[in-house]
Amino acid sequence: MIRDFTYKLLDNVVRCFRGPNLLWHLLAIVLTYALVASDSDWRYFEFTRAESFLAFGFPAALIGFFVPVLLPPGLYAFGALRKSFSLKNIGAALGQAAIIGWLISSLYKAFSGRLHPEITTSLSTLDISKIFNFGFLKNGIFFGWPSSHTAVAFAMAAAAIALLPRRREVALLALLYALYIGFGVSVSIHWLSDAVAGALIGTVAGLVVGRSYRGRQGAV
Repeated sequence: MIRDFTYKLLDNVVRCFRGPNLLWHLLAIVLTYALVASDSDWRYFEFTRAESFLAFGFPAALIGFFVPVLLPPGLYAFGALRKSFSLKNIGAALGQAAIIGWLISSLYKAFSGRLHPEITTSLSTLDISKIFNFGFLKNGIFFGWPSSHTAVAFAMAAAAIALLPRRREVALLALLYALYIGFGVSVSIHWLSDAVAGALIGTVAGLVVGRSYRGRQGAV
C-alpha cells in the first residue's frame, strides 16, 4: 500500500517545479500580487461578509479536510477487496495528489505567514489583507498563503481528470468539488487570492500525479 501511494513521489514533486509547471507557480504569485495591490482581496472580503455566504462556505473547510483523508484510502481498500488494480491505482493517485498539494502549499505558507481574514459577518474597518509575515515559520504552516484546502482539492480533481480522461462524469464531479472548496474557503477562512493561488498550484500537482499514475500498467 505504501509503495502504491509513494509511486514516483519524489520525481513527481520535482516535476511540479520543472519547466512549464514552474510558470504556473509564478502566475499564482503574480495574480496574488495583483489582487492584493488592487484591493480586490479586501473588496471581495467586504462583499462576501454575509451570513448566507458564511453558511454556504464554511462547511468547505470541514469537507476539504475529511474528503482527502478518507476518500483515497477508502477507494484503495475497496479496490483491494474487489481485487481491482484500477480502483487501487485511482485511490493511490488521489492520495499522492493530496499529499503533494498539501506539502507544496504548506511550504509556501511556512514562508508567507499571511494573516487570515476574520470569520465574521460584521465588517471590519481594518484592512489586513496586505499583511504578510515573510520569513520562516513566522506564522506556522496552518495560516498563510496559499489555501491548502483549495490546493489539495484541485490536486485531487486534476489527478482524477488526468487519470480518467474519458470519464466526463468524473471530471464534472471533481471540478464541482474543487470549485466548491475553493469558493467556500474564499468566503470564510481565506482571502480570494489564497484560493486562486491554491487552485493553480494544486492543478499543477494533480496533473503531474495523474499522468504519472496513468502510465502504470492497468490504469484506465
